[in-house]
Amino acid sequence: MAEMKTQPTGASVNKFIAAVDNEQRRKDAKVVVKLMQEATGEKAKMWGPSIVGFGLSKLTYADGRETQFLLIGFSPRKTDLVLYIGAPKFRTLLKGLGRFKTGKSCLYIKKLEDVDIDVLKELIEAAVESQAKMRVRAS
Repeated sequence: MAEMKTQPTGASVNKFIAAVDNEQRRKDAKVVVKLMQEATGEKAKMWGPSIVGFGLSKLTYADGRETQFLLIGFSPRKTDLVLYIGAPKFRTLLKGLGRFKTGKSCLYIKKLEDVDIDVLKELIEAAVESQAKMRVRAS
């Protein structure tokens, strides 16, 4: 498999989240860790210096190259909480979520109080389920 630039590291997820400057973003990150752990059954791991990831999936490029990447994850960025869950695929669920933006496969949330947490939980679970065929079990 081809190597990705963003790889899992041995860094502490708890230390990373504790170092987030914005108190609300720090609190929100802890909630998202819990939601993603429950949905994946996996422990949080740092991917690179700023992404918290859960599980592994197989990523296939247009040219056929394959690599392993996080199943789902998030990053508490300066302006938004960014969730890597393939959000645009879930238009129906997104309608009931609240205030957010989407990118190519990301969901951008300013703060969790802007969204319906039950819908967010459903989105996270749907993202895990949609990746089930590409999920890689750790050995």
